Amino acid sequence: MLLALTRAVSPRIEQCELTHLARTPIDYARAVEEHDAYEALLTRLGCRVERVPDAPDLPDSVFVEDAAVVFDRIAVIARPGAQSRRPEVAAMETALRRYRTLARIEPPGTLDGGDVLVTPGTVFVGVGGRTNVDGVRQLTAHVAPHGFEVVPVHVRECLHLKSAVTAVALAPPAGKSALVINPAWVDSAHFAAFDLIDVDPAEPAAANVLLINSTVICPAEHPRTRRLIEARGFVTESVPAFELAKAEGGLTCCAVLVAI
Repeated sequence: MLLALTRAVSPRIEQCELTHLARTPIDYARAVEEHDAYEALLTRLGCRVERVPDAPDLPDSVFVEDAAVVFDRIAVIARPGAQSRRPEVAAMETALRRYRTLARIEPPGTLDGGDVLVTPGTVFVGVGGRTNVDGVRQLTAHVAPHGFEVVPVHVRECLHLKSAVTAVALAPPAGKSALVINPAWVDSAHFAAFDLIDVDPAEPAAANVLLINSTVICPAEHPRTRRLIEARGFVTESVPAFELAKAEGGLTCCAVLVAI
């Protein structure tokens, strides 16, 4: 079974950290509706959704992905690059302790989970924004004993690596996985071993999709890229994410997935 750890939308979400987007009003009630629809879809696709305790005073707390990176045997507790987000981590650490042995990113390292793309045998880590070189070094030390190579990747014009590239299929090491990517935000050459689907140029933020079992969840606001993914033979579902996107959040951001 796949466990999806989530967290409620904070009523202070309008005070979220922003790096690449201008601040615009966020409709809190609509953001809550979007998040409810997201959790309902995860449930329908076979996940057990479990919310960690609400954190109404932490504006970005709905974006739980940045607090941890989960592997088959361990979970690495992150140290977010934005200082305001570090109090989000404790609740995720408590939740994950039931399922995994824990490792931690320690100062001066910083690591946001949204910068970490885990594929069979290889972990790609975005560097240059919220995640620093020491965070990559520490992550490497934690996961190398479990058979993973870590590859640092420079990202540009977006917050996290997974703003620019995510998985639509993850094959065993002998197979070929597939990714959806915005090549304007990350160099496609890093992913030459994968089948790549470029986002529609009119939808630069469409590369953040969420793979649940064999279904690719796409933001409802990016129908062109969704059609490109379907044209390659993948099964998709869509969910609205308009308000959450104003906070530089994507679909992967709103869940920490744990195989149990």
